[in-house]
Amino acid sequence: MSIDNQIQVVLIDDDPHLRQALCQTLDLAGLKVLPLGEASGLTARLTRDWPGVVVSDIRMPGMDGLELLAELHGQDPDLPVLLITGHGDVPLAVQAMRAGAYDFLEKPFASDALLDSVRRALALRRLVLDNRSLRLALSDRQQLSTRLVGHSPQMLRLREQIGALAATKADVLILGETGAGKEVVARALHDLSSRRSGPFVAINAGALAESVVESELFGHEPGAFTGAQKRRIGKFEFANGGTLFLDEIESMSLDVQVKLLRLLQERVVERLGGNQLIALDIRIIAATKEDLRQAADQGRFRADLYYRLNVAPLRIPPLRERGEDALMLFQHFADEASSRHGLPLHELQPGQRALLLRHSWPGNVRELQNAAERFALGLELALDSTPDNPASGALTSTPGGLSEQVEQFEKSLIAAELTRPHSSMRSLAEALGVPRKTLHDKLRKHGLNFANQSADDE
Repeated sequence: MSIDNQIQVVLIDDDPHLRQALCQTLDLAGLKVLPLGEASGLTARLTRDWPGVVVSDIRMPGMDGLELLAELHGQDPDLPVLLITGHGDVPLAVQAMRAGAYDFLEKPFASDALLDSVRRALALRRLVLDNRSLRLALSDRQQLSTRLVGHSPQMLRLREQIGALAATKADVLILGETGAGKEVVARALHDLSSRRSGPFVAINAGALAESVVESELFGHEPGAFTGAQKRRIGKFEFANGGTLFLDEIESMSLDVQVKLLRLLQERVVERLGGNQLIALDIRIIAATKEDLRQAADQGRFRADLYYRLNVAPLRIPPLRERGEDALMLFQHFADEASSRHGLPLHELQPGQRALLLRHSWPGNVRELQNAAERFALGLELALDSTPDNPASGALTSTPGGLSEQVEQFEKSLIAAELTRPHSSMRSLAEALGVPRKTLHDKLRKHGLNFANQSADDE
């Protein structure tokens, strides 16, 4: 079992009288202490984000203080370890300081000396963990651009929202069409949060049979129903300490919605057939492709649950609204597939780019990823044709008349150049070989955006 993050000091000494006296000193100073009589097994109980310090005697049976220091620093070199020494152990303590000990106290020492050293070590530990957290957050936000590819204003805004919401404890409702990437967004929220070391449990409510959905979500006790021979831990309980992603929430029955509402409000779960309330430390991320407000008005979804979930909504834009992102995504997935299959990379031709930009992508990113996979394999790529999707056909085809072909060719060239890094509108115009004023006009005409435009480009 890991040590609670509320513990500030782990105190290790095999002398019970000294251990009790030191523990009282720290306790009276308002510090939460875990006293231990031996050092073995401690490293396995400490996580890298534990916010406390270790105070240990050097000479102990079994694992001594120096061995403990080496083991702890093998896991986390920044963990402050304070060593207690006898009068004759000062040379040993100096050796320990060179090995990375934070401080050493020679017996007998004053209580104030112990408290001063512990408080300074705790302040240092907080600073180290804060710096780690900031570096990790920066790294994760940079990685968002590789998970959620795109330079369109909609995607820039989505990544900003994810970064802001991930740092909170709020439950989130993700709104998006089929194939838009709802689980990708949910996992990004988890990985950027303080819960990243906990479990991420994804479940599709729409894929569960009505007869098993409550048992699957909430668990059951033996004998709860026919065939329930042993206890089952439900998904909510299994996700304790982490995040549960519940997709297609609109498909849940009204009875299950009542139980979900109670869980969201009280943060407890009760297994079927049980009478014990189990406290949960959990974040719920729900997702839907429907308008839940409309479903609530029609009596298909509980209004109180809708309002409880709708505190932090996050809308994923469909691919048809993201303009030139389709080209960037297509090339990204095609390159990934080529690498995976050990095949040479293929470059999109102007006519193919034009067709991708005209397609409405009813299956969103999932459809595009499948098309990119076929393209990487060298197969003819027929895009789905629907009444609302006139831009369909094989990727080797071209638009209709000459005028249309010229327009689409121009748009595809500009869109392709937009997928490459440019620091200013000037560099983009130079790459395309046109004046900036002309480029502004063409971007406006084709509905394209340059996200990195700076003030001096106006």
